Amino acid sequence: MKRIFEIIGQLLLLSWDAFRCLVTRKPEFRAWITQFYNIGVKSLSITNITALFTGMVLALQASFALASFGADLFIGDLVSLSIVRELGPVLTALLVGGRVGAGITAELGSMKITQQLDAMRAMATSPVHKLVVPRLIACIICLPILTIIASAIGVFGGLLLSSVELNISGYFYLSRCMNALQMDDVAAGISKTFFFGYFIGIIACNNGMRVEGGADGVGHATTDTVVSASILILISDFFLTKIFHVITN
Repeated sequence: MKRIFEIIGQLLLLSWDAFRCLVTRKPEFRAWITQFYNIGVKSLSITNITALFTGMVLALQASFALASFGADLFIGDLVSLSIVRELGPVLTALLVGGRVGAGITAELGSMKITQQLDAMRAMATSPVHKLVVPRLIACIICLPILTIIASAIGVFGGLLLSSVELNISGYFYLSRCMNALQMDDVAAGISKTFFFGYFIGIIACNNGMRVEGGADGVGHATTDTVVSASILILISDFFLTKIFHVITN
């Protein structure tokens, strides 16, 4: 329990330092753009492929379950709501957390054990401003964009399977999706990802900057980042879903 509170304190202190650097110092736009590319663009392939086949599998499983009730025409409703509200945001966050979180931790951890962070401090340069802020901002901004794209591709995956395997017209499928989705559903799904992006970025940066024990320590920190970010995403998803449900109702 003591260790948990210690980690929470570290995350809060790093968050405060990052926020202070963000509002009091000139942004490093070149570093931001680099991180947008590394975190956002390079994650498109893995998130989109996962979303496509998730939508297809969801449509296929829904057809098996709904066919016995003669309700297979509602596949568009089920696929769109499931992906936009839950599967799109959560799967995208888990994939980005695994890929990006591990990369950030390994990168900063390597800089820590080679004393590059100490050298930056000796030169009166803030590692938080130079390294943490660009990565944190990129995670917070890129994850909603990746989620929007992945959700659209997931719905398209359901459309593809429904058209090819279930003989449901694309127009009917899309009309069911549009009727089922409300603006509250879209807003709730996207809003979660800002929190997920923050969790991924702050955990990865904190673990990377506190690596100890050489290369072995980098490996342990990387594993800890992936596990911690994944658990926190799943736990926070439950509470955020409850909160948004209360707000919208």
